[in-house]
Amino acid sequence: MAPSSNSAVASIAVAALILATSSNAFVPAPSITRTTVPLTHELPTFATSSTSLLAIRRGGGKRKDGGKKEPEFKPPMNNEIKQPEIRVTLVTKDGKDEALGVMTKEDAMAKAQELGGLDLILINPNSDPAVCKIVDYSKYRYSQEKKRKEKAKNSKATEVKEVKMSYKIGGHDYDVRLKAANKFIRQGNRVRATVTFRGREVQHDNLGVDLLRKLAGDLEEVCNMDGKPRREGRNLSAILTPRPDVVKSLNEAKRAKEKQKKMAKAKSLEERVEMEEAKKADAMAKVEEENAAVNRLGGVLDGIDLDDDDEFDDDFDDASLDDLLGSSKVADDLFA
Repeated sequence: MAPSSNSAVASIAVAALILATSSNAFVPAPSITRTTVPLTHELPTFATSSTSLLAIRRGGGKRKDGGKKEPEFKPPMNNEIKQPEIRVTLVTKDGKDEALGVMTKEDAMAKAQELGGLDLILINPNSDPAVCKIVDYSKYRYSQEKKRKEKAKNSKATEVKEVKMSYKIGGHDYDVRLKAANKFIRQGNRVRATVTFRGREVQHDNLGVDLLRKLAGDLEEVCNMDGKPRREGRNLSAILTPRPDVVKSLNEAKRAKEKQKKMAKAKSLEERVEMEEAKKADAMAKVEEENAAVNRLGGVLDGIDLDDDDEFDDDFDDASLDDLLGSSKVADDLFA
């Protein structure tokens, strides 16, 4: 038993030695301990808001000029007027200006207060003397804004429409382009007529010039060609502008439409006023009828003599129960 045990111990020792000297032997890693190092200073904190996050998502930073809206122009008024002597106008109820003459600033301000606490607004500081107007500033601001919008709408720049075609265009397609150009010009727009070339077709640009001149000739009653056709790369184009009489007719039609619109608005306002007056007249008639009914009732009550009630009571007392209830077996048993 002893020799075998010694051999077993020896074999185990040899195996341990082989494992220790082998390159693929397992070597336990050193133990790692986690330690907490105290901070000697505080970390900065960043406060974020939902507004800043939304701005980042939109890709925006600070807006131009700090995001402030342009200040509205406010004319000098009342004590802000520096001119000692001014020419004063007054806005009447129908919207017209009435000249009040030249006066001092103090007199004009007193006149404005006398007319219901109105404002004295400087209209033209460059004239001699300066021109001022007595008006309510809120109404003046509203009218100026309305005029500005109307002017912007009327002074809208005309659009440039375009019709494209080839120099080999067919008759039907040419008529379609001609009709479209005629429609655009009668709407007051300018038209760019363009002839396109492909590849070696560009060597036939003289045919494109003839086509553009033919189009301008067919539309000579409503438009004029600005200059000569111009070459732009592989395209040949010309600008067709409406004639003055076409523009004049368009403006007249626009003014007539606006006038008709104003007349319809005034008519609707007049009808509304008439309806309100009719309602008031009906209400007054009902009140008068009620008053007349009350007066008639009062006259009837005045004609009744209330002293006759005693005579009626005496007659009632003299009446017997038999006359009132009648003679019957049930009544006799009841009052027996």
